[in-house]
Amino acid sequence: MCGIVGYIGNKEAYPIILNGLKRLEYRGYDSAGVALYDGTTIQMAKTKGKVADLEARVAKEIATSGKLGIGHTRWATHGVPNDINSHPHYSNSGDLVIIHNGIIENYASIKKELINRGYTFKSDTDTEVLVNLIEEIKKKENVKLGKAVQIALNQVIGAYAIVLFDRNKPDEIVVAKLGSPLAIGIGDEEFFVASDATPFIEFTNNAIYLEDEEMAIIRLKKGVKVRKIKDDSLVDPYIQELQLNLEQIEKGGYDHFMLKEIYEQPSVIKDTYRGRLLADQGIIRLGGLEDHIKKFTNAQRIIIVACGTSWHAGLVAEYIFEEWARIPVEVEYASEFRYRNPIISDKDVVIAISQSGETADTLAAIKLAKQRGAFVYGVCNVVGSTISRETDSGTYTHAGPEIGVASTKAFTTQITVLTMIALRLAKDKGSISQSDYMKHLRELEMIPTLVSEALKEEEKIKEIAAVFKDARNFLYLGRGYNFPVALEGALKLKEISYIHAEGYPAAEMKHGPIALIDEQMPVVVIAVNSNHYEKVVSNIEEIKARKGKIIAVVTEGDTEVKELADYIMEVPRTPESLSPLVTTIPLQLLSYHIALMLGKNVDQPRNLAKSVTVE
Repeated sequence: MCGIVGYIGNKEAYPIILNGLKRLEYRGYDSAGVALYDGTTIQMAKTKGKVADLEARVAKEIATSGKLGIGHTRWATHGVPNDINSHPHYSNSGDLVIIHNGIIENYASIKKELINRGYTFKSDTDTEVLVNLIEEIKKKENVKLGKAVQIALNQVIGAYAIVLFDRNKPDEIVVAKLGSPLAIGIGDEEFFVASDATPFIEFTNNAIYLEDEEMAIIRLKKGVKVRKIKDDSLVDPYIQELQLNLEQIEKGGYDHFMLKEIYEQPSVIKDTYRGRLLADQGIIRLGGLEDHIKKFTNAQRIIIVACGTSWHAGLVAEYIFEEWARIPVEVEYASEFRYRNPIISDKDVVIAISQSGETADTLAAIKLAKQRGAFVYGVCNVVGSTISRETDSGTYTHAGPEIGVASTKAFTTQITVLTMIALRLAKDKGSISQSDYMKHLRELEMIPTLVSEALKEEEKIKEIAAVFKDARNFLYLGRGYNFPVALEGALKLKEISYIHAEGYPAAEMKHGPIALIDEQMPVVVIAVNSNHYEKVVSNIEEIKARKGKIIAVVTEGDTEVKELADYIMEVPRTPESLSPLVTTIPLQLLSYHIALMLGKNVDQPRNLAKSVTVE
């Protein structure tokens, strides 16, 4: 979750570290800190709050010279967010300085032992325990820093990405990874370390992504040496060419990343199917799927594992796969799946969905599924991410960097990929007619245009947001393909406005939630043309009879629901199976504008971080 940046080279480190922290702040923003080393003196500043607060403190408190530096923006795990618990942390001697993303689960027992040996601790963090364990091993075993790190990491339990240096070795940084992402940028006589490549993309497009249980010793004149933590064996690292560009990670004139990413959806959906969907020729071609079609068509069932918004995309996929490909599907929260004793066999296909490709629970679910013999297919956005490496095969969404913590374009691009997979399988199985297959290909190709049309409703949606911004509870209702969209709409509102919201299948309203409805309760109903349209109209009548305020998402030109609803948000006509790609748009905009009117930080909602790399 936390954001890590490190630099060693021929430039001043501070501007690189600071800019990198700003780009990684979506990963955590409880506190931030930096340590700079000029070969003589370590300068450190850290503070509760955001990177802007750190920048102000640095300007007042420390010199910024030094060509070695590390920085951190924190999502708190051990220890409340405050100045003392902020990273970096010193060892007791002051020689070692560390930053850390992850959780050391057995830190309490290690801390107790270190206290018995005379160590003292200033913070409540597991990170300060780790740096002092490394120092104790280095001193006791009389070994170099890299070896001490290796020995220490074989003693700890948990997840980590760490970067540290020794004041006695001004030309060296040591890094290591297990369960949390870490990339090493390879420049011209300079090296960068970060949680992802965004902090160094303008300096180099060459990067090494460390695998789990790998560490690297980075020496200014000798380069990068990668080793296995378990057995100290050398690894020949793969240097990957990055596909990012600087423009992708800037706001591009929008007030917030979230709004930019909402408006990027027409183009990124097109990017997702570009070269893969050839509607006129009746072709869907997905590179990661081509050699494994039989795995899917012969599957006993498909199990989808995911978290949060990706789980909602998986729920949409359940409807699509079962209707078209006629393969049984189960959708599981990865966080629950990994701790059950699920029945999995080599006849199952597991699809793991994650925007970042680093979600800890989803990674654990992947490992469990592979141990049980299942074929595991990844759907993720970030090229080179851990999930893309751990799965047997997969497909990238090509959505580009998603910086806003509340996911938007990831949802629609994930559904686009899953729809293409389902259509391709249906074609191969013969479970869809040729005419229906061709129709859906053409309709899918039209989705970017329809999303653009839906975005034109923003001003009307803004007016609705103004009416309901002070509501304390919302209900979201949908049926069939749009039940997951109701869940996703409620999640978006909760995440960024902190208004309590719940999504339900519309038919379930009578089984409890209807008790909540009164004149103070706004109810968002997805009531587009579908096989369930008349049933949804009946649900709206029931809400109206109890004086609930109805905000309806309707198909353009609708008259029946328009007469019943207090407010409407129109979307273009779409086949029901593809409608989630369009109906989610007004719900994203509604959440955005309510949060904005309430003065919330829509890009960095409280207590959340973009990539959940710890349990």
